[in-house]
Amino acid sequence: MSRPLLEVRGLSVVYDVGREGFWGQRRTRLQAVDDISFSVERGQTFGLVGESGSGKTTTGRAILGQVPISKGRIIFDGQDVTRMDGRQLRSMRQNMQLIPQNPYGSLNPRMNVRDLIAEPLVVHRRVRNARQATERTVELLELTGMSAADLHKYPHAFSGGQRQRIVIARALALNPHLIIADEPVSALDVSIQAQVVNLLQDLQERLRLTYIFISHDLAVVRHISHRIGIMYAGKLVERADRDPIYQNPIHPYTEALLSSVPIPDPTVERARRGEVLPGEPPDPISPPAGCRFHTRCPLSQARCVEDEPPMENRAPAHQVACWVR
Repeated sequence: MSRPLLEVRGLSVVYDVGREGFWGQRRTRLQAVDDISFSVERGQTFGLVGESGSGKTTTGRAILGQVPISKGRIIFDGQDVTRMDGRQLRSMRQNMQLIPQNPYGSLNPRMNVRDLIAEPLVVHRRVRNARQATERTVELLELTGMSAADLHKYPHAFSGGQRQRIVIARALALNPHLIIADEPVSALDVSIQAQVVNLLQDLQERLRLTYIFISHDLAVVRHISHRIGIMYAGKLVERADRDPIYQNPIHPYTEALLSSVPIPDPTVERARRGEVLPGEPPDPISPPAGCRFHTRCPLSQARCVEDEPPMENRAPAHQVACWVR
């Protein structure tokens, strides 16, 4: 069996958010991600799902080296990225690219499409001259459903879906192996979302890409993912292949998330028994002891309040962190 392209082992990210007290003697720390582990097979998509503030985006940024890691290891293509520095790390990062949530905000409005897409090619010396840069840019535009006629236009001239295609083309410029897509369709209309998701799937098949797809939209995640991790308050609470997650969720939080997804059939929707979760996610600066979900969990027991549940197997390739399930 071949090794995964990416392995995340015990990853933790802690932010220093300032000091408390009259003299500022107490340092305040925010645990954004706490001891999470997962792996991503080559050519597959790992969906990372959870509410806002669950730590999904921070996890993606930590893998890309955009935020410092407090603890844990990231193994990419058999190499420990967390122990690299200098030229070796810069070279490795070319194989990992980001598709951000806001396509317009990630594109410099003063640069035309050619310069936007060619910039990483020039910075990393993948092209020798302007002609090669233009030729490669046209290839990338056509690969993502755009055309050479768009080369000299600026971001404001495009729709949201077209801008996202430009962002995708830019992410593909260095021929990466891994792409982290952080809410890549949440800012788009529903019809455009389907087009972009289909494009990502086509590119994955054609280029043998590996994705981490970060989203709170369970319907989109189900469509594109092979394996899924459910995050809550910085922790992974369930991890499994796509179908078991949707057909047989085990963790109460996963059940609650799935019950909130609307079904386009009024009769079926009315017959559902799902309930809205009470309360709010815990404060990441002072998370509760034990299971972090116990403050909102309808099945909470005394042990849930006192002890943190480990991630354990409940079925083949299906892990859950829960005392009562």
